[in-house]
Amino acid sequence: MGRCAMNHGWREACGIVAFSVPGQRVAPRLLLGLLALQHRGQESAGIAGWEDGRLRLERGMGLVSQALDPERLAAWSADIAVGHVRYATVGESAPAHAQPLVVSSRWGPIAIAHNGTLVGVRSLRAQLAAAGARIETATDTELMAHLVALQPEPRLEDAIAAAMRQLEGAFSVVLLAEGRLYALRDAHAIRPLSLGRLDGGWAVASESCAFDHTGVHDAGEIGPGELCVIERGRLRRRQVLAPVREARCVFEYIYFARPDSVIAGRSVHRVRERMGARLAEQHPVEADLVVPVPDSGLAPALGFARRSGIRFELALVKSRYIGRSFIEAGEKRRAAAVRRKLNVVRELVAGQRVVLVDDSIVRGTTSARIVAIVREAGAREVHLRVASPPIRWPCFYGVDTANRIELIASEARVEEIRLRLGADSLGYLGQDALVDALELERSRLCMACLDGSYPTPVPEAHFGPAGRSDDAEERER
Repeated sequence: MGRCAMNHGWREACGIVAFSVPGQRVAPRLLLGLLALQHRGQESAGIAGWEDGRLRLERGMGLVSQALDPERLAAWSADIAVGHVRYATVGESAPAHAQPLVVSSRWGPIAIAHNGTLVGVRSLRAQLAAAGARIETATDTELMAHLVALQPEPRLEDAIAAAMRQLEGAFSVVLLAEGRLYALRDAHAIRPLSLGRLDGGWAVASESCAFDHTGVHDAGEIGPGELCVIERGRLRRRQVLAPVREARCVFEYIYFARPDSVIAGRSVHRVRERMGARLAEQHPVEADLVVPVPDSGLAPALGFARRSGIRFELALVKSRYIGRSFIEAGEKRRAAAVRRKLNVVRELVAGQRVVLVDDSIVRGTTSARIVAIVREAGAREVHLRVASPPIRWPCFYGVDTANRIELIASEARVEEIRLRLGADSLGYLGQDALVDALELERSRLCMACLDGSYPTPVPEAHFGPAGRSDDAEERER
């Protein structure tokens, strides 16, 4: 996986991957792709393939290595397949919710895998139930498949296009039916969706890192509002949704994506390094060493150290064999998970002024524990630098964030947060500096979790007592 999420109070988006290579067994490639996307979902994994005119499905709970059997998959003859790794953002973690999901239709079975979250799910569920759909799970992914199945269009491709026009929210989706692969993306391009060419076929994935060991070259992306149809090694692209403002999730760059991925032509690792460099410019500090919170703080800490000239040290060591702590329910369990998962190299920090660099802070519980264990190891000072602006708003587009009232920065100012975390100083990257580091126009980004400006209508009830008053304090910092 290569990253740690110990400081996060949210679960990140799911991961999807698909291959279509006529005459070749694609399940082993798909398995490699899912392993590369393991950081995007650890609750369940699954693969659906088209084999001898029928749909074949294997799903299970846990990591890819636990959910899927490589030996069984190696026996599949399918030359077209889709796969998924899941975190639950809509619908609880349960075997029935593992994807790909399969729904019956007049075109035969449809296998669907989805990254994102729809908005307006309650009304969509009622609409589908009234139309006779047999809804068996609590996932919005199943609703999407039923919506396709209920369209009157004679061709499945046209039914998918018609359903796309009725959906609101974030959706990067792959479907498998009738021996064809369909890949589609919402008009705002909120969640990433990469497209790659390989000899004789095509591949689709949430991130380009899923392509690196599977023979894929010429990687690009599926565009906003686009539907791609792949059949027998041929790709056809169709613009279904009219152009609107792009709203690419800024947290894909800050935290979600693997550092070796490329999104919208930007190296995620390089973006994070630039974030750290800008952070050092905005919040300089006299210190003896810069220490990343592993692993998501690594690249920004490198950028911070290089720009500041302060020595870089890997003084926090992470156990690779303990699950990600934000899966733990409740603050006490998350705090205990930090203790189990992180250890401090005392010889490096004892008597030193330490700058801890992390990618973000959500609830703050884990950050406070990390500051505490560094102090307990003998650090003379502990300064916290955060390579993103304060998170003040919940996400409705595929991230399981807390209600707004649970976000530490929803109402608290920086000094109050510093006191809660126990740091000697605290500095967040400003919004404008973040946009500069991304080298993308602000108008092409979704920064709703930072500024409360959502690209689609969202349910007001989820904002909590803090309300929706705009606060631009961090925008110019």
